[in-house]
Amino acid sequence: MRDDRPLLPSSPGFWRSPLRGPWFTSVLGTVLLVGITVLFVTGLVSYAAYNPDLSPVNDQTPDKGLLGFYLFAWPTGPVWLYRLTQGVHVTLGIVLIPVLLAKLWSVVPRLFALPPARSLAHALERISLLLLVGGGLFEFTTGVLNVQLDYVFPGSFYPLHFYGAWVFFAAFVAHAVLKAPTAVRNLRRHVREEGDLVAPRPDAPTVSRRGALALVGGGSLLLFLTTVGQSLGGPFRRTALLAPHGGADPGGGPNGFQINKTAAYAGITPADTHQDAWRLVVTGRTGTVRLSRADLLRMPLHSSSLPIACVEGWSTADQWWRGVRLGDLAALVGHDGDPPDVFVESLQRHGAFRRAALRANQVADPRSLLALYVNGETLSPDHGYPARIIVPAAPGVLNTKWVARLTFGDL
Repeated sequence: MRDDRPLLPSSPGFWRSPLRGPWFTSVLGTVLLVGITVLFVTGLVSYAAYNPDLSPVNDQTPDKGLLGFYLFAWPTGPVWLYRLTQGVHVTLGIVLIPVLLAKLWSVVPRLFALPPARSLAHALERISLLLLVGGGLFEFTTGVLNVQLDYVFPGSFYPLHFYGAWVFFAAFVAHAVLKAPTAVRNLRRHVREEGDLVAPRPDAPTVSRRGALALVGGGSLLLFLTTVGQSLGGPFRRTALLAPHGGADPGGGPNGFQINKTAAYAGITPADTHQDAWRLVVTGRTGTVRLSRADLLRMPLHSSSLPIACVEGWSTADQWWRGVRLGDLAALVGHDGDPPDVFVESLQRHGAFRRAALRANQVADPRSLLALYVNGETLSPDHGYPARIIVPAAPGVLNTKWVARLTFGDL
């Protein structure tokens, strides 16, 4: 049979799928309206958790200007706060991928419609649509690559993803405002299908619109089941086939839980951490003290049950940490009773976050430790031996490993 389909995608008759229509598009758009709003909010919360206004070393998005208007001092409780917010951000972002792709497929005829602009209002709508599609693909692509630890875009992930999120969400809000009344009408009267998305001469259907939605939902459910285990931790990590570090926890024993970088990757050698060579330098109001690991072990030791949660979405179950409270170390150098902010420096030679800053509320929390043990055993080299920071509710990269220096005071 001769195919009389027009050759150009700008022709309405080029698109023959009987699934496309206002109701199908409106259902997908409604799901994205809720999902992307949650993604945007949890993304901003994740950025605030780094305390970027505290110190330049924490700020991965310089010159943010007014875009940092909402930043606040990140709290230390509940201890699972960052584990929850970032787990939602990463898992939801992956779960929404089938919905986003289906939505783009449903409106693809509009991307090729001619003329490009019939009026000023139509031109603004097309520009917002271009920013929406381009921004959405950019944000989801960079996010997935970062989660998979295979980031290939030029430039740092943090500023690109941050600024891209604002551009994308601005276009998303503009598009939602323009299309919300139409979407509501389409959802209420989906029996009458008309408009530029409806094929004038559709092909024979092979699946219903509801069946297509079920297929999209099934894809999202599959991605959820193969991703969320990284945020839950424990035995559920074995179900996280599509998330980074899927499968069983590395190693075994008390130190056999997830890490993001090994001592070898960070350039840490046995000579750096040997008991005869390593000293912790603590500086504050009254001067500087140098402490060996033996000196630290003679100080009062305390325990905290805390998880580690990473920006890539993975987290551990609560681990039992034991060490010296950061507040007690601050007191050694003249900050007794009201600990200030602290600047933490690591022996780490390679990779990001070799230095980090913690707020006064994080230092003062009695659960914040310079940990020496985990789960009843000395820290392994990969977990930060001879000493590491562990702070409740903080992103994993702020729990600095292989600590060499603590500077208490104004940053």
